[in-house]
Amino acid sequence: MLGSLERSRRDFLALVEQVRPDLHRYCARMTGSITDGEDVVQDTLAHAYYRLPELVEIPPLRPWLFRIAHNRAIDFHRRAAYRTTESLDDAADVADAFEREPEQQLMKGQAVNAAVSAFLALRPTQRACVILADVLEFTTEEMAEHLGLSIAATKAALHRGRVALRERIAEAGIVASAARPSAALLRYAALFNAHDWDGIRGMLADDVRLDLVSRRQAAGAADVGVYFSNYERAGYWRAQPALMEGREAVAFFDAVDAIRPRYFALIGFAAGQVRSIRDYRHVPYIGRDLELELFAA
Repeated sequence: MLGSLERSRRDFLALVEQVRPDLHRYCARMTGSITDGEDVVQDTLAHAYYRLPELVEIPPLRPWLFRIAHNRAIDFHRRAAYRTTESLDDAADVADAFEREPEQQLMKGQAVNAAVSAFLALRPTQRACVILADVLEFTTEEMAEHLGLSIAATKAALHRGRVALRERIAEAGIVASAARPSAALLRYAALFNAHDWDGIRGMLADDVRLDLVSRRQAAGAADVGVYFSNYERAGYWRAQPALMEGREAVAFFDAVDAIRPRYFALIGFAAGQVRSIRDYRHVPYIGRDLELELFAA
């Protein structure tokens, strides 16, 4: 029975594999966070997977998943006490402005290149419209259907969202981070680069937890310690301490001359011990929008 369920889960993940990167681009900007966005993607896929047996007919996959993702992202903000509703009563007043907008393509480029966190300055419906239109290139009709809005309201929300995002980008200055990696993170990376796997295992707390995103989870020093056996058998890997969205992480490079990391893992420490590892190796699309602050190992 367990084998049948696991095959069913893997079949479903294979089915949605092509949609997941765009789902993450959407959810990351809706939540303002790369990691929170992946949490919403995972929640979306779990919800869809368990809904499938209830459906008489399977709907078109991509729009169905995006509708679920939108609702899950809104739920995420409700839990975080964000404002999630807005009035569209005056939508018609700016609908025509959308058609006349002279800097539409410029704004589109700004949306694609804007930091993920910048989108939190927009109201939820505006945020959704800008992401769908300017990042994922939905048509106005597709956006309206996706969000359950009229065409006029969709155009209005997109216009306002683009203006708000442009203002947020203009206001945001480049601020150098004063954060520094902890001694524990530096030690973890140094042990990794020395291939001292027993040394790393010695840093694991008894109740350490591992989340190999989209693959498996483990708990306890003994089970999590097996995770490092993969690196013992692997070829070249280099670990570099990093901060990702203000959280301690390790960026992993698979070549001496690699400029961008292949993937990264968030590492949680307490009293010098590793309490949690969240490894994103199997969801590489996260790296597309990732902003890492790297430190010397």
